[in-house]
Amino acid sequence: MGVVDGGDVARWLQLHAPRGGPDELSFLVSQAAPAVGATEIVIYLADYPQSALVPLPDAGSPRSELSIETTLAGRAYTSLRVQRAPDHPDRLWVPLLLGCERLGVLEIVSPRAGDPALDRPAWEVAVNVAQILVNRQHYGDIVERIRRRLPMQVAAEVVWGLLPPLTFATDDLVITAILEPCYDVGGDVFDYALNGDVLSVALFDTCGHGIKASALASLVVSAYRNARRTGLDLVDTAVSIDRWVRAEHPHTFATALLGELDRRTGRLRVINAGHPGAMLLRDGRAVRVLPGPTALPLGLGNLSAHRRPRVHEEALHPGDRVLAYTDGITDARGADGERFGLDRLVDFVERALNDQLPSPETMRRLVRAVLTHQRDELEDDATALFLEWQPPHLPLRHLERLTSATVGSSR
Repeated sequence: MGVVDGGDVARWLQLHAPRGGPDELSFLVSQAAPAVGATEIVIYLADYPQSALVPLPDAGSPRSELSIETTLAGRAYTSLRVQRAPDHPDRLWVPLLLGCERLGVLEIVSPRAGDPALDRPAWEVAVNVAQILVNRQHYGDIVERIRRRLPMQVAAEVVWGLLPPLTFATDDLVITAILEPCYDVGGDVFDYALNGDVLSVALFDTCGHGIKASALASLVVSAYRNARRTGLDLVDTAVSIDRWVRAEHPHTFATALLGELDRRTGRLRVINAGHPGAMLLRDGRAVRVLPGPTALPLGLGNLSAHRRPRVHEEALHPGDRVLAYTDGITDARGADGERFGLDRLVDFVERALNDQLPSPETMRRLVRAVLTHQRDELEDDATALFLEWQPPHLPLRHLERLTSATVGSSR
């Protein structure tokens, strides 16, 4: 067989995908398998806790879910690299990515699986499957049903419906976040938007639990987006959210971190409304905690024309990272009552950076560590957001990094 052209397969998939619903995606992809010299292509999606990879149904031979922690498929997911194993010479595992958002993996079964020349067409197919999956999933519920290993509470349904993708990257920025407990989260929510050279980020922790907390979370993130899209500056955005919370949910509040990063200069502007201070990391180490509250929590009515929140400014260095988190991370308690704490958080993140883990994998492992510490039973929502600034501004540099990582095989 000659050189495989993944582009032909990608074009075929893009042409035929709009003709079917999301339930038919597995069949569509399996139809394209012979064009890349494969007998099967199976789609696996990461479940909500990112602990297992679950196969989409109707994909030929039956498949079982696979552990992310202990399988080769899981290694492809966590490392963003194509994986092979000597005991399975007829298959390879390819990360399923949309930009930098990890969706799962593809299992490609082929007599040519050991040939490195198959890596690039396999990558091209995976990129197009990811695009089709995201585009078509809103027309049915199969993707959501596959990703859910437990019933999701209504409060969590509200929050997950609000959120942007967990990971977003450009040539000079990476932002990634994680939430737990996935099926019962209610009070924590985050948002971000890149407009020109300004990246806006926000992390909120609303008081209370359950549906009341998720209703408040819905209001604060909607008020934040409305203020941002109206063109309000950071201070007036905080004032606007404060007024909306006070008007619609009296006697409640939300702590918040509101930030704006100028991607050209690295100037970071932050309002901390009663929230834990974000951590600044440089050269693989936590160098300091950004100043604590510069305003009271939003909704307490303390913000007005005469009582403006203070904005802290920080000059980031190239390669700096900022970790923001809710108190559900540091307040998680072990069997002996010991808190997870700031020191343990700093140690974990520094080790992850020194191990050169991708940012999304750092966040996934952080939540796993917090869950382990609290015996898999969190008493509060645990949410973290990780921001990385990597100038200079070179067009689509992150895609080059991802492509080289993905097509590199394990040895």
